[in-house]
Amino acid sequence: MAVNRRTFAKAGFAALVCGSVPMRQGRAAPAPSSVVAGYLASWKARTDGPRIKDIPARELTHLMYAFGAVSAEGLAKLTDPCLDAGACDDTVPSGPLGGNFAQLAELKRGSPQLRVLISLGGWSGSEYFSAAAATSVSRARFAESVMEAFFRPYPGLFDGVDVDWEFPVSGGRPGNLESIKDRTNFTLLIAELRRRLADLSAVERRDLELTIAVSADPDKIANLEAAALARQVERINLMAYDYYAGSAVAGFNAPLFACADDPNRGLNVDASVKALMRAGVPPGKVALGVPFYGRAVADVPQEKGGLFQQGKTASEEWGGSEGIDYRDLVVRRLEEQGFRRYWSDEAQVPWLYDSARRIWISYDDPLSIARKAMYARAHGLAGIMIWDLLADDGSLLAALRTLPVRTSE
Repeated sequence: MAVNRRTFAKAGFAALVCGSVPMRQGRAAPAPSSVVAGYLASWKARTDGPRIKDIPARELTHLMYAFGAVSAEGLAKLTDPCLDAGACDDTVPSGPLGGNFAQLAELKRGSPQLRVLISLGGWSGSEYFSAAAATSVSRARFAESVMEAFFRPYPGLFDGVDVDWEFPVSGGRPGNLESIKDRTNFTLLIAELRRRLADLSAVERRDLELTIAVSADPDKIANLEAAALARQVERINLMAYDYYAGSAVAGFNAPLFACADDPNRGLNVDASVKALMRAGVPPGKVALGVPFYGRAVADVPQEKGGLFQQGKTASEEWGGSEGIDYRDLVVRRLEEQGFRRYWSDEAQVPWLYDSARRIWISYDDPLSIARKAMYARAHGLAGIMIWDLLADDGSLLAALRTLPVRTSE
């Protein structure tokens, strides 16, 4: 599918601030590193919405199914047995696989190169990670529960585990268990999972991968034994987005570089990558996260096209605190409803602003995604990570289509 040139492609807007210029179509990005890994937000896979079977899996190396849960006892389990595996109303699925897992299996059959990992935790599912990681006994029980919940019941479906603990030590969802000991215990938990996956790899004679997702905030990176973790995993998925999540300031969701007028100019993709490097993580272990969604701010003044102005939290119509999928932005045809589109040469990302509605939207588009892929290549990173695949209309993944995809060896 070609990049959607009609949607948000109009130019001619006056330059404003922060090096902003009218949007223009760029050339295809040169080939970056080989990993193209996307998270699948399981709750979005509905019959009346985007479907798993429509994911262009041949353009991916990895798919992370989000999410498996961690129980109050510190054990891994299905988050929604009905949605995930078709085990609804306490009944056993008629076949070996049901629900989303059946669709995942079909996707793998059509794209043999695809590696599927079960991702554990996430923002809403990290409450009990601290308990799971607390002792050698709890770590061993957790690692065994991953086998019991996802590998033994569904042989061959998963090719590894992704741990998305948000976040060790501090900074996660209010109410999460947390401890200063999480810093070391997280490393020990990953080491235990590594050993357990190695045992299973030997038995099944196939490679099983282990990855982790980490915050892009340098303060949260400091709460990790990053270099030690990097030695245990295939990749670290850097969540290089949500830089203004929870704020009512019209700031960029995922700026590639610092913008001079940005109140949080120390928070951007480049700064996050460099923070991981300073912490001892080799560039080849980092998959650069890119968002297939945007974030809106309401009641934003007109000054500077709304950029970096103080506003208010957006209503649910504009995604609220959850953000708004790129596919929804495309469907709304906002450029025909009063929104103007701008581009920051400094931050290398676009934004939308409607002066009548006073709605401001930060998001990524095909050009900014391609620029981030170029950055990943230039800095020797492992490749690209996507949140999330079902938020795309096809245009964003198409922006990565020229990138080489390495099949599993």
